[in-house]
Amino acid sequence: MRIFSKLRAGKQTLNQENKANPVDFQKAALETLRIEEHALQVLATQIDERFSQACEIILQCKGRLVVTGMGKSGHIGRKMAATFASTGTPSFFMHPGEAGHGDLGMLVAGDVLIAISNSGKSDEIMMLMPLIKHLGVPLITISGDASGPMPQNADVALTLGNIQEACPLGLAPTSSTTATLVLGDALAVALLEARGFTSDDFARSHPAGALGKRLLLHVKHLMHKGKELPKVLPDTPMNKVLYEITDKRLGLTTIVDENDVLLGIFTDGDLRRLLDKQQGFDVNLPVREVMIPNPQTISKEERAVVALERMNERKINQFVVVDDANKLIGVISMHDLIQAGVN
Repeated sequence: MRIFSKLRAGKQTLNQENKANPVDFQKAALETLRIEEHALQVLATQIDERFSQACEIILQCKGRLVVTGMGKSGHIGRKMAATFASTGTPSFFMHPGEAGHGDLGMLVAGDVLIAISNSGKSDEIMMLMPLIKHLGVPLITISGDASGPMPQNADVALTLGNIQEACPLGLAPTSSTTATLVLGDALAVALLEARGFTSDDFARSHPAGALGKRLLLHVKHLMHKGKELPKVLPDTPMNKVLYEITDKRLGLTTIVDENDVLLGIFTDGDLRRLLDKQQGFDVNLPVREVMIPNPQTISKEERAVVALERMNERKINQFVVVDDANKLIGVISMHDLIQAGVN
């Protein structure tokens, strides 16, 4: 009971202190943004021939780009490595503390090392320096300035400039980590452009999730084909046409000639409109008399997301897939696209 009483008393005291010294949270947030924005302006002044040299070293790398850093620099380094890897530069993060206990085996001749330390004096990284030199691995450092032992031992020393931390105590890494992260992004984007990295390349490293589906899935991956395809000849009577629509369960049938060249389609919607207009019809009526000629088609090589966008634009639920000779090769529906997670 005494413990709880002390806790309650402490909470009350804290609340009283907060009331006596209220904090303007929005003002603090805006000041943080201002300081970090200025840090990026300072960083921009540091982009010079050293940045180009770093990019050239990484482009010529025959192995992997290894990123290391301790503490908050390590967290930024992990994100940098992930960004490099997803944009065409094979990369991974190596923890400097673990490297001293065996993980340095991750680093081999032919690799390039980016070492991050705002002070440029990380003991854990400096301990690895003799072995890094022995391997002949090019070293790129990222630090506040070039005065520390790390940048002094680097092949290229990238610097952030004289920036102010957003932390009012000047202690917690804030502006410096933001600037480091942005510098890493700048390297990744510059390398991406130099490699001619495309959206298709990006998709191959992001196969999962909505992004991968948008970039990787094509009509040919989702379309119905072969025995699943509903198709009839133009002289087929309507009773058999309706059977084909029902049997293949795609809400339509295509009408083709003897060589599978597409002539038209007939959908369940067309059937409803025909019944409303004629109050019935002759079941022996040949489908050529009521089919919709020249239906909207799509290429099997088109991206699935484009097919969905066009369906929405044209207010239709299916596309017939044809080749360059207008021969039927498939049918894709909005249901197929939505079921596959394309959006």
